[in-house]
This record gives sequence, structure tokens and C-alpha cells, in this order.
Amino acid sequence: MVRFRRPRRPLHTGRQVLAALLAATALVLALRPAPAPASAPAAVPVVVAAADLAAGAVLAAGDVAVAHYPPELRPAGTVEDPAAVVGQVLTGGVRSGEPLTDAALGGAGPTAQLGPGQVAAPVRPADLAVSALVQPGDRVDVLAAPPGAARAEVVAAGAPVLATPAPEDDGLLLLAVDADTAARLAAAATTATLTLSLPPRSTPGAGPLAPGVGG
Repeated sequence: MVRFRRPRRPLHTGRQVLAALLAATALVLALRPAPAPASAPAAVPVVVAAADLAAGAVLAAGDVAVAHYPPELRPAGTVEDPAAVVGQVLTGGVRSGEPLTDAALGGAGPTAQLGPGQVAAPVRPADLAVSALVQPGDRVDVLAAPPGAARAEVVAAGAPVLATPAPEDDGLLLLAVDADTAARLAAAATTATLTLSLPPRSTPGAGPLAPGVGG
């Protein structure tokens, strides 16, 4: 007796086809090479403090170092080249490793303006209001009047002013003078009353920081 098989149901056939497609898809996904990981952006150099530094420090080459930051973490206002900050003055203290930003730098220090053979000498006139009459770049004569002296002696003539005090400071000026004049100023400050006079410029166009000399 011959038996005839029943034709398979379309639903059963569809399930087999779907299973075969899913198996083929899984095989393709398994054999596909993994995508290469996206390369991270190259780190950028950032100038940082090489040690703890106090406010007012004039940066030297040994005071700074270079660290590398991801571009998205680089602080605003930083620089890449250490030479760009050497000679500048810190407006506030910084810790070792701290990035140096434009907010922490106050430009070149007064000593950057010194000429050959010059030193920076501090002078505090007895009348503090006199310090308010001068500006950086002016020239002043410093006069010392010993106790009981009939007249004052000029101990520094035509000394260029490097820096003047802030309004809340005590009248201290910084002058550019030669080493001998600086020694005379230091000695006079301990025994005499110091005052200033502002001489006219004798030579138009003369360099503003020619060495001041004693009288």
C-alpha cells in the first residue's frame, strides 16, 4: 500500500528559511573583522611650573617644564614654548606642575630692562608723595641729606625709573644704576634722608635706561 506524504505547511517552511537566514547572518557577523579603534588626538605641550613658585618671581629656564595634555583638557591661556615665559613675572604663587596661563603672568620683570653694567636699586624717599610724581621711564636725581647737613648731596644723577609703587605700597621705587651708585644709595638710606628731583632730559632721543651715576 502506497502512502503519500502530506505537503509541508507554508508556516513550517517559512520558519526553516528564517532560521537559515539568521544563522547565515550570525556567521557573517562572526567572520567580519572588528573595526579599528579610533586613534586618540595627539597630546599637546603645555608649559607648567617646575617647582613651587612665589608671587613676584621672575621666571628662569629652570623654573618651567613642559607637560602634555589631551587637546580637550588643555587650559585656556597656556603656551607651548618655555622660552615664551622666561623673564616674565608671576602675579601669584603657583604649585609645581601647575600650567602657567596668561592670567598668572605679568610680562617682563623690571630687571629685563637693565642695560650692560646696570643693577636695580630700591629707593624709598622720605616723602612718600614724591614717588607718585614719577613714572617708569622717567629719570630722577636722588639726593641725600645727612642729619645737620647744610645741603643735600646728589648720590644718583639721571637714574632711570624701572618701577613705581602701587597706590597701596610704601613709596618704594626701583632705579637702574651702576653697581657703585647702588652701593652709595644703600649707604645713604641708612644715615640720611632721601628725596628726589626730576631733571630735564639733556639729550633728546637718548636711550631711556642709560646708567645713573653718582654726583
